[in-house]
Amino acid sequence: MAPNMMQTQLFINNEYIDAKSGETITIYNPADDTVVTDQIQIAGEQDVDAAVDAATAAYKTGPWSKFTGAQRAACMLKFAELVEKNVDDIAHLESISMGMPFSVAKIMISGGANCFKYYAGWADKIAGDTYPADDGFYKIVQYEPLGVCAGLSAWNATMLTLAWKIAPALAAGNTYIFKSSEKAPVAALALGALFKEAGFPPGVVNLVSGAGKTGALLASHMKIAKISFTGSATTGRRVQDAATKSNLKRCTLELGGKSPALVFDDANIPNAVAYCSQGFLVNTGQVCAAASRTFVHESIAEKFIEALKSAYEAAGANLGADPRKPDTALGPIVDKIQFDSVMSYIESGKREADLLVGGARAGEKGNFILPTIFANPKEGAKIYEEEIFGPVMTIKTFKTEEEAIEMANKTTYGLSSTLYTNSVSRALRVAGKLEAGTVAVNSSFMPSNQVPFGGYKMSGNGRELGEAGLKAYLETKSILINMAA
Repeated sequence: MAPNMMQTQLFINNEYIDAKSGETITIYNPADDTVVTDQIQIAGEQDVDAAVDAATAAYKTGPWSKFTGAQRAACMLKFAELVEKNVDDIAHLESISMGMPFSVAKIMISGGANCFKYYAGWADKIAGDTYPADDGFYKIVQYEPLGVCAGLSAWNATMLTLAWKIAPALAAGNTYIFKSSEKAPVAALALGALFKEAGFPPGVVNLVSGAGKTGALLASHMKIAKISFTGSATTGRRVQDAATKSNLKRCTLELGGKSPALVFDDANIPNAVAYCSQGFLVNTGQVCAAASRTFVHESIAEKFIEALKSAYEAAGANLGADPRKPDTALGPIVDKIQFDSVMSYIESGKREADLLVGGARAGEKGNFILPTIFANPKEGAKIYEEEIFGPVMTIKTFKTEEEAIEMANKTTYGLSSTLYTNSVSRALRVAGKLEAGTVAVNSSFMPSNQVPFGGYKMSGNGRELGEAGLKAYLETKSILINMAA
């Protein structure tokens, strides 16, 4: 797959086709404002119906309906192999469409391939349960696929979220319709050819593109059994509302966060600085689990903050370099809309807190923003309470462990938390009190295929990854057999 051979059409029933809607999207390279393509097809109602019909046929009567778990696993492993073989070309597409540095894109794409390998291992191991006939009934519990499922992805990590949604669904025997974000669709669309080459029958995986209207068509479709959404809380509410008002389809929501980092007085300061700078700035801060609220013990605050400022200044020194170069570490904001949003938060922050470093655009072209730190935000400050989704961090100090926990939990979100300490007992004690679905100790949180990922409170509901991610795509059936009949 050559880098210049991107796909712009919808992938339905194992074929690339033009959308019947006749509408298209233009994608701009956020590094230099050039047009990547103006031909991304938008899936309208007829196109979504066609994808659902193809997925329904594949699930009910097509070859996929007769595949064993081992056969499903073989297709998934072959797909992962093809993704790894084409990782450079896929990374190129991801880089030019949303500005992700080539090196970061390769890591995320490889992570997606590994997710397919992980769930391939589950495909022939979906067991049931039996219970003795001590009440006269022999009891069997079976776990069955849901049917046609759909996924709506955010733009910041398309290749990972695609894998987190599609891989467990396919392992369980479902069929899938995946819609990438209108901001970064090209890498996902390119995968259609790889799904076909991997041996997936027609209709098993369908890839569509479009904005909120297309997502609403999927969320409200009466023939879709489950939808999984990754994105903002505002859009997540709409997805859940549409799912409820249609056919009460199952709904998994991962809705971002405003995650805390707690740096205690016994922390390894160089390690904490590294993860609060390099770890936070991965993908230019456009990460749902990014710890954007940092709380540091007052006794080490001066030393920690000076080191963190230096790390941010160093990160911003080469900002503006071509994200396609292998040595570029920090890229631009995904598009002009998100750039303007982040800059508006920065301008607000200048009135709400003390600007320590950054706080400005970098260069004259592209959507580059200098890594930014604000200290001592006022009560109710927007930069402190709202998810910015960019390279902007706030810092406050604390005196006691109890105060740090209270500050960390004082948010409507609860996706992730990080803490830095050399005390194992403190790490376990604090982790147990943090209101978050994921906690990392002495590191940024990095998702693992083996454990669930998801959040508390307004960070969503349901879990992806691990066994929990698989069970989210299974229906439970109880069978009772009267042994006296």
